Amino acid sequence: MKAMILAAGRGERMRPLTDQCPKPLLKAGGKPLLQWHIEALVRAGFTDIVVNCAHLADQVAAFLGDGSQLGARITCSREAVALETAGGIRKALEWLKPDPFFVVNGDVFTDLDYRCAASVIQSLPSAGLAHLWLVDNPQHNPGGDFALSCDGRVAAPDDDRFRAQPVYTFSGLGVYRPALFEGLELNRPEKLAPLLRAAMGKGAVTGAHHPGLWMDIGTPERLQALNGYLNGKKEAV
Repeated sequence: MKAMILAAGRGERMRPLTDQCPKPLLKAGGKPLLQWHIEALVRAGFTDIVVNCAHLADQVAAFLGDGSQLGARITCSREAVALETAGGIRKALEWLKPDPFFVVNGDVFTDLDYRCAASVIQSLPSAGLAHLWLVDNPQHNPGGDFALSCDGRVAAPDDDRFRAQPVYTFSGLGVYRPALFEGLELNRPEKLAPLLRAAMGKGAVTGAHHPGLWMDIGTPERLQALNGYLNGKKEAV
């Protein structure tokens, strides 16, 4: 099984913390955000991991090495210019295909057991292009992103067939089939949402609600909140 951690973002909202340190190497609970994900992936059986990097890429590559010190085989996919989520996955596809793979946003923190992604990879229907984990809407995204039906289908909230279904926030965690990205031009920035919406229109996206801990570590305040949570000082927000 293969996985990818998205770690190429500039981290504008994290400045000035990210002026000298790439966002995935910012520390929470005494270790880099990136390390939390790698350790969780290895525990779940994902030992072939791709990490993309752009901003301060040399620091990320030096931290990763070949991954052996973290119990994994890690490939660093360098981007001369950050390619957005879908563009970054497209560039890394040569290391990820031919089977479905798990993708994790490097700037989130969650208690989701990544073994559930391993189960999805093994059971994803042949017509399925993606499986997403959705979470309760945080304060910074109260309207949510996608609707989730009782039978596990995910759709855009403006889809008339899903108007009565709850709308949740996309966690940044998903299993994808390579076919979702193979039509994209290589080394061109591309966002993930349009691809997902197109696949949802075909009924090719499933999902699940994760009711546990999830935090988007996108600002210094949220990083401070995560440190407080990990150090047992206060609840995560």
